[in-house]
Amino acid sequence: MATSEQLTDSAHFSVENIGGIDSTEVDIPPGVTVLTGKNATNRTSFLRSIMGAMGSQRVSLKGDADEGRVELTLDGTTYERTLTRAGDGVSFEGDAYLDDPEVADLFAFLLETNDARQAAARGEQLRDVIMRPVDVDAIRSEISRLEEEKGDINDTLARIESKKRELPELEQRRTQLREKIEDKREELAELEEDIDDSSRDVEEGRQEQAELEDKLQELRETRSELESIRRKIERQEESISSLKREQNELEADLDELPETPMGDHRDLDSEIERLRGERQDLNTEINELRSLIQYNEERLEAEDYELLEDGGAAAESGGGSVTDQLVDSDDETVVCWTCGSSVEREQIESTIERLKSIRTEKVEELNEVKSTLEEKKQEQQEATKKQRQRSNIEEKLDDIDAELDRRDEQIDALKANRESLTEDVESLESEVENLESADFDEILSLHKEANQLEFEIDSLESDLDEVTEEIEEIEDDVERAEDLREKRAELVEELTDQRTKIDQIEAEAVDSFNEHMESILELLGYENIERIWIERIEGTSGGQTRFELHIVRTTENGAAYEDTIDHLSESEREVTGLIFALAGYLVHDLHETVPFMLLDSLEAIDSDRIARLVEYFADYADFLVVALLPEDAQALDDNFARVTSI
Repeated sequence: MATSEQLTDSAHFSVENIGGIDSTEVDIPPGVTVLTGKNATNRTSFLRSIMGAMGSQRVSLKGDADEGRVELTLDGTTYERTLTRAGDGVSFEGDAYLDDPEVADLFAFLLETNDARQAAARGEQLRDVIMRPVDVDAIRSEISRLEEEKGDINDTLARIESKKRELPELEQRRTQLREKIEDKREELAELEEDIDDSSRDVEEGRQEQAELEDKLQELRETRSELESIRRKIERQEESISSLKREQNELEADLDELPETPMGDHRDLDSEIERLRGERQDLNTEINELRSLIQYNEERLEAEDYELLEDGGAAAESGGGSVTDQLVDSDDETVVCWTCGSSVEREQIESTIERLKSIRTEKVEELNEVKSTLEEKKQEQQEATKKQRQRSNIEEKLDDIDAELDRRDEQIDALKANRESLTEDVESLESEVENLESADFDEILSLHKEANQLEFEIDSLESDLDEVTEEIEEIEDDVERAEDLREKRAELVEELTDQRTKIDQIEAEAVDSFNEHMESILELLGYENIERIWIERIEGTSGGQTRFELHIVRTTENGAAYEDTIDHLSESEREVTGLIFALAGYLVHDLHETVPFMLLDSLEAIDSDRIARLVEYFADYADFLVVALLPEDAQALDDNFARVTSI
């Protein structure tokens, strides 16, 4: 079980104009720190100050301030952020502890409006919450890249294996060629001896003999060149046949791919952009609602009822202090800080609840948009992939057409050359025949035979060079194949990691929740709750996985039955949400990167259970800061640090 490595130095906070805080300095020691006090004592404002120092933007300025500041000194390093009012919002500057606070906002800062904490109670799809920080698109893109690279290696290895099977035949062919060459050379050596013997019988220096020998040499060279041309034509024709086979295969592959017009892609792109815009608008609305809810809750908590522009006039007309105008000691009426009218506190609280309900609806709508966007993006990726395949095949077909044209031109040139050389051979043969005489019949016959042998040796040696070169290329590829297999094994391992990354996160989250939920239910002793657990359900036909929350209760006679989250008590729902947030905290390794975990609004849970819950959570964060009412704080261990004034 993962736990945080405990730090020994206290964290020092200096805060100005954050939430309901004017100015304060607080030291938080490692371990559990309890912020204890009645409502309106700025406990939540201080928790949000910690969030601000960490990097969160879920922090608000004090109502009457244009600028605020939070400074954190931890482990010898100081982090400072300033907040400046900018129109209807707030701008942030300075260095925060975290570069990206998104995951911490979701799973470490567990205030009342925390999304992970509230997800189960709102009936949201828990899998979406756990996977929100995971860049699924980047993972899928990396998987596509790795698969393509692995496919290229597989194709190369297949070609090498195919060539490797030809090695025995090629080596046998090389041996045969070497033996034939050796036999021909021995035969030629014997002929040359016979020629020498015959030459001594013929008067040396005769012009006819010299001319005959020159013609014979020229004839041999011309025949050799003609045979070389013939072999080149054969190789070109073999290459053309191979290219045409590949062309037919590619055309068959092309026929299987859809002819997607670019307009269809544009429609899909437009739909994705529209959904992204809708998602952004919903995120903006949700953030604005969250800020509005947070701002109003903090104003209520801090009893900071300073009026906006028309509030001062209301104070002057009614006499007495502004605080007297805002809070009536009998019926708790306040002057609304948005409209200036006097309303009951309960009415403002009711309005906040309606805002929360609207926010819940917007979150559900956002989840639907995200799901649709994900489907469209997958559709776009598949269409893009097929279009890319089509483009690659069409490009290869264009290359093959060009190559076929080039080789046809080469064959035409070679055939023209062959015809010319054939005419030359016939002419030379005619000249040799004219030079023949009775005196030269024998030597002429020997020269012709030697000429033919030399031609055959040249041809065999040319074949031997080609076979040897092909064998060496295959042997080089075979040696390279081992490196390719190692590279492929690495790619397969990396692909497995990428493909299972999402599954691993989902499985770890489910296991973590189920394990901790079982422990906490046993620890807190809720009656007739047998088990609360999450079932991970695989999507059908490549669909998205989902998490299903199960609640098992027992009757008085011990019979088990399944219930729903709606039937849990508020205390049970709060605990379920907190444990789900803890599962996200652990599965995203926040215990290694985020030193602070924050807890607030635990009033729905009785004090004894709060004490046990706090002790349970204390194992996982360097600093666990909990805001509690005094009566709830009394049940906690006296050794825990306490802050009673902010």
